[in-house]
This record gives sequence, structure tokens and C-alpha cells, in this order.
Amino acid sequence: MFEYMTAQEAAEKWNVSLRWVQRLCKENRIEGAININRVWLIPITAEKPIDRRKKKS
Repeated sequence: MFEYMTAQEAAEKWNVSLRWVQRLCKENRIEGAININRVWLIPITAEKPIDRRKKKS
């Protein structure tokens, strides 16, 4: 059985905003994320996606 965390828990774990996590989920950038009754559930093992807004130096 899979274990999930909410978008709020993922935001706290990855030190980002809730809105950014929700946007990543909506854009299918977090593998395995599912939406049930307007609540995003993210697998515990999910990795934080790379922030495309930042350039590598």
C-alpha cells in the first residue's frame, strides 16, 4: 500500500509554498500525485522537482 502526504506537508518538507506545490501537481511535475476531492496527495517517496525559474551557474 502506498503512503501519501498532503500538498501542505510536501510544502513544509521541501521548504516551498503550498501554492507552488499545488501548481507542480496540476502540471503533472510530481510523479504519482493524485487529486481527490480537491486535495492533492503526493507519495511520501516523491522527490522535489527542479525549479525551472532558477538558472544553473
